[in-house]
Amino acid sequence: MPAQQLGLHLSRAGVLARPVAHSLSPLLHRAAYAALGLTGWTYEPIDCGAEELAGLVRASPPDWVGYSISRPGKEAALALADEVGERAGAAGAANTLVRRADGGWRADNTDVAGLAVALGEGLDVGRLPQREVVILGAGATARSAVVALAYLGVTAVTVAVRDASRTADLIATAEPLGIAVSSVSVADPGGFDPGAVVISTLPPTAADALSVRTWSTDTVVLDVVYAPWPTELAAAVRAAGGMAIGGARLLLHQAAEQVWLMTGRPAPLAAMAAALDTAVRP
Repeated sequence: MPAQQLGLHLSRAGVLARPVAHSLSPLLHRAAYAALGLTGWTYEPIDCGAEELAGLVRASPPDWVGYSISRPGKEAALALADEVGERAGAAGAANTLVRRADGGWRADNTDVAGLAVALGEGLDVGRLPQREVVILGAGATARSAVVALAYLGVTAVTVAVRDASRTADLIATAEPLGIAVSSVSVADPGGFDPGAVVISTLPPTAADALSVRTWSTDTVVLDVVYAPWPTELAAAVRAAGGMAIGGARLLLHQAAEQVWLMTGRPAPLAAMAAALDTAVRP
């Protein structure tokens, strides 16, 4: 339940990440506060590693309503929470912490909703269960993608990684959701259909080598990277006539839900999108 609906009078929020300087979360949340008339609210970028996160959050003064969590603290955020939402529990990672009425913290994962909405902007998600779906990477964002895909009715995914042993946590996320996981080497050019729906959860430049693959007009790629944009992977898919969805769309929609969770107000999506467009083209 949003903090404001719990009767709290908090006005500070922020993003915890390392590095944090590149984060566009402050831009999005501040634009939302301005559009909502929340003149007393602030949102700050805070450099914080996973090992420091629990201590920082637990020592937060009572005027802190919540935190957005980016790399590398999503698992640490989940571990410190007094209450874990369904999406965060399923993904084994939290990108959102919201203060409860008793002073404790509730973990949530708005990446799940952001991924689902962003995919829906680029393809008919009703047909998604009939298509091959490939996830690049196996970290916290990949697990969030698995949860989103389960909500969309997908029952099988291919995970492309450098080391198959790294898929254990993702498989543990997928199996209770009824999703079968097969893994291939990200370097194998024949590992998956060139017309697949591809969700790249890799950091900037990590998927560049895949730009030399043969793609098709049926390819849809959602690349969570938003800067620089387009990535080499996205540009290659577009050059083949396929569709590329930028990470800015995921960033926008997950942030919009965070605004609702932290303020109790519907997010002003148009104002947030306009602010985002000043920094990166989705």
